Amino acid sequence: MNAVPSPDNDPSSRSQLQARVVAALSAELPSHALLWQTEDTIPYECDGLSAYRERPLVVALPETEAQVAAVLKVCHALQVPVVARGAGTGLSGGALPNPLGVTLALAKFNRILDLSPSARTARVQCGVRNLAISEAAAPHGLYYAPDPSSQIACTIGGNVAENSGGVHCLKYGLTLHNVLRVKGFTIEGEAVEFGSEALDAPGLDLLSVIVGSEGMLAVTTEVTVKLVPKPQLARCIMASFDDMRKAGDAVANIIAAGIIPAGLEMMDKPMTAAVEDFVHAGYDLTAEAILLCESDGTPEEVAEEIERMSAVLRDSGATGIAVSADEAQRLRFWSGRKNAFPASGRISPDYMCMDSTIPRKRLADILLAIAEMEKKYQLRCANVFHAGDGNLHPLILFDANDPDQLHRCELFGAEILETSVAMGGTVTGEHGVGIEKLNSMCVQFSDEEREQMLSLKRAFDPASLLNPGKVIPTLHRCAEYGRMHVKKGLLAFPELERF
Repeated sequence: MNAVPSPDNDPSSRSQLQARVVAALSAELPSHALLWQTEDTIPYECDGLSAYRERPLVVALPETEAQVAAVLKVCHALQVPVVARGAGTGLSGGALPNPLGVTLALAKFNRILDLSPSARTARVQCGVRNLAISEAAAPHGLYYAPDPSSQIACTIGGNVAENSGGVHCLKYGLTLHNVLRVKGFTIEGEAVEFGSEALDAPGLDLLSVIVGSEGMLAVTTEVTVKLVPKPQLARCIMASFDDMRKAGDAVANIIAAGIIPAGLEMMDKPMTAAVEDFVHAGYDLTAEAILLCESDGTPEEVAEEIERMSAVLRDSGATGIAVSADEAQRLRFWSGRKNAFPASGRISPDYMCMDSTIPRKRLADILLAIAEMEKKYQLRCANVFHAGDGNLHPLILFDANDPDQLHRCELFGAEILETSVAMGGTVTGEHGVGIEKLNSMCVQFSDEEREQMLSLKRAFDPASLLNPGKVIPTLHRCAEYGRMHVKKGLLAFPELERF
């Protein structure tokens, strides 16, 4: 049920299906909102996980909610899969097209419909950029807290699909904690609404179900988000460490001291070198790891918290502590962290960004394990992550034009995820499962647990037409994955013996 259909070996069959879909959608959309020629659909063949590509059968670019509903009704009637797409910045292949389906591109839904300073809310269409919300709220002294590194480009609809976080998620929460209401459509084209503009909504908490569902349950078209007041002051500490374990322990020590920083990020030496060469943030290139610890609030609150964090960092073995003297320097410190991904693109033809989460106390353990994996797979890995909540972002550097490197990269990434689970963590934090982590879901969840996930999927989408073949692996796929591990001597978990 979950396998993405492969195009028919007979090109004429695909052409016939394409002609049927185009004819049906042409009755609902203007000609400029429908793409099916090869040169027009190639730009949609992947998201930010560019190692995997697939050309969609048709791309639909609706401009109104009525058109979205009409497209979904047509696809449901024809039993054609639908993959919703925002800005295409996702990193797990969640927007990878179905070769026999329609890619529903929602970039034209880019209007801020209402912004209420008194209610501290913004009602926006799904294609509004994350950063655009804060820019619109700024004149009122407000902003939208979740700030993924791609916030200049990623859309709020995509943030809802992946439950995105960002460098300030430790204090202010993920997308789920900052969204009040989500509106959209089912695969049948029926309008649905989750949550409300009040603090709570009647009935089951389906808002928590739709946020992070990766486009598998409904197509989001409108989101109401919370806005928070801009702090009077923010200052950032850059702390250097000559040992990775000391840096990891410092993170745990800060939280144990009862301090919840606005941001708490870590980068290893290879990553700091890459970003410093790119943006000249002022990082200590001699350090094995650096921590960025931010405090925000009133000047008095910030002064006290900076002093307390500095003391914890010194006691944890920091070899150097620099505190931003002004807003320009604070932004410069963060510019390196925010540009970690593009900086990695300058030193490697390709990279695969993993997204596991572990308990904070195991930060040093996972980084040391990754260092051993670098030797095993003969590939470099630069590490940057949300240290405060243990969300790792190892960037495996490779050349996708070399099939052997791609294969080793996939094995490297799988081992990082499995090791994270073994350390008490999860296979994903904020990038989603998509297609990238399908096999790893077999490790984290039992057959019964995955079947419950599929039952929820069927409740919303009985025919599995919305983003099929992603997030939830089939029993057959997991059985094959288990047999592969046993055959290759890669078995990491006793639970896989059941295969």
